[in-house]
Amino acid sequence: MDEQVLRSLIKWPNVPHCFGWLALDRRGQWRMRDEFAQANQLPGNVIHHITLNEFISRNYAHDSFGRFFFQNGPQRVFVTLDATPFIARIFPSEIGPQLLTQCGTEIKPQGALSDEKGNIYITGLFQQSLSDQLDGAVFNKIESLSVALLHDHDLDLFSDQSKVMEDACSFRGSWQWKGNQLPIEPIHSSELANRFNFIKAPNN
Repeated sequence: MDEQVLRSLIKWPNVPHCFGWLALDRRGQWRMRDEFAQANQLPGNVIHHITLNEFISRNYAHDSFGRFFFQNGPQRVFVTLDATPFIARIFPSEIGPQLLTQCGTEIKPQGALSDEKGNIYITGLFQQSLSDQLDGAVFNKIESLSVALLHDHDLDLFSDQSKVMEDACSFRGSWQWKGNQLPIEPIHSSELANRFNFIKAPNN
């Protein structure tokens, strides 16, 4: 969380929250949703401004109710999630592949899930900012269990490291990550939010 954001929260603690105007899509893109987009259930416009994207990612957090938000100075802008609170990407590096969220933070994977539509989700430990229940100006940096939809551009990479067998409308098997065999288990997409304690469309 940026220092200037924390200072503004202390200076203006009672700014009303904002709902519906910001979304995270299935490819890890932040989208601005104006009143027309909200009224017509449209995805909104992708935010292309690099500095603004980085600012949102640095100040992305959640509360104890499982609502994810962007702390925009003193205002809390709750995020509508197309899929999950995080989107995972696989990046090559000199020390081997890295698994990162759309915010650029590391994922420590413990397994993967496959749903009825063939989507792959990475489960494991994520670095997150958690808003204090009693003091909204306090954020705790934690590492906790969460889930990220794997970006569709990385499905082939994932498949190359996986052994799966069909299980009804989904798949189960194992996935090799940095020498470890991690389980792939089936799940229905409707179960994700409850299992990993997040709210896809926060409202007031």
